[in-house]
Amino acid sequence: MKMMGENVVEYERKVEEEEEREREMVAAHRSPQQQMKLVVVGYALTSKKTKSFLQPKLVGLARNKGILFVAIDQSRPLSDQGPFDIVLHKLSGSKWSRILEEYRQTHPHVAVLDPPDAIEQIYNRQYMLEDVADLNLSDGYGKVGVPRQLVIEKDPSSISDAVDKAGLSLPLVAKPLFAKSHELSLAYDKVSLQKLKPPLVLQEFINHGGVLFKVFIVGEAVKVVRRFSLPDVSKRELSNNAGVFHFPRVSCVAASAEEADLDPSIGELPPRPLLERLARELRRRLGLRLFNLDIIREHGTKDHYYVIDINYFPGYGKMPEYEHIFTDFLLSLMKQK
Repeated sequence: MKMMGENVVEYERKVEEEEEREREMVAAHRSPQQQMKLVVVGYALTSKKTKSFLQPKLVGLARNKGILFVAIDQSRPLSDQGPFDIVLHKLSGSKWSRILEEYRQTHPHVAVLDPPDAIEQIYNRQYMLEDVADLNLSDGYGKVGVPRQLVIEKDPSSISDAVDKAGLSLPLVAKPLFAKSHELSLAYDKVSLQKLKPPLVLQEFINHGGVLFKVFIVGEAVKVVRRFSLPDVSKRELSNNAGVFHFPRVSCVAASAEEADLDPSIGELPPRPLLERLARELRRRLGLRLFNLDIIREHGTKDHYYVIDINYFPGYGKMPEYEHIFTDFLLSLMKQK
């Protein structure tokens, strides 16, 4: 027990020394004597997000490019910390949102990624896809829409009637109304709908060959990867199955589909010009610079796509070359000032 205590003390000492070195570098980076002007990025992330995003390769590349990541101490006033050039965050709660909004007002020269009010809009699935629907994007490269959906705020016993009234077709994907949970369910019959727990959103399930496209957006950069998704549901399966099937999240159903031998009609990536236009329009409409889109292609069509989900500050650690893309983005923010 004594050895364990000594190890903890030694670890804490090293952490304090590292944080002190970082504070000294931050304090010095505005000094005229500093040879290279550092870009200081204050970050406020959960421990899980910190581990997945701030991987050693990213931190090392950032240092080589003159970018320093510094943890924000949530027990101290934000204005007393830094000075920061950029604030990177993914924390929830009204208190943090107020702190960040006040900081934005008093520090207009600091790039805050991203505005709390813009983030809140896509956390609510009732409004998440509105901008995609309003955009009604259609050009020579394809058409982008959203699944028909219905919001259920309470009373599970009324869901079946509400579905009939809305004219939605089974099977239906059920998702929590607030997107801080990625769990979803697939309901095959109307009787089982009353087993669902509101508040939730019901979306018509669209057969898409069991593959979805994750479109990562980092500022103006767009990167797309394939992921396996829920399998198609045939009319026979629909008539022979009943109940509600639960999934922790679509991306957990299976791993990357990048190396899979897929039928080109299923695995072919959406056209680059279509994705770039979609990303550009949504950056402007949503007011966000860090997000991703889950997109599917309707099975049996060549160019009919649906956005089924939008996520703020997604798992960039799973995006190929994310270290270079993200550090280039941070440096581009400084050039825009």
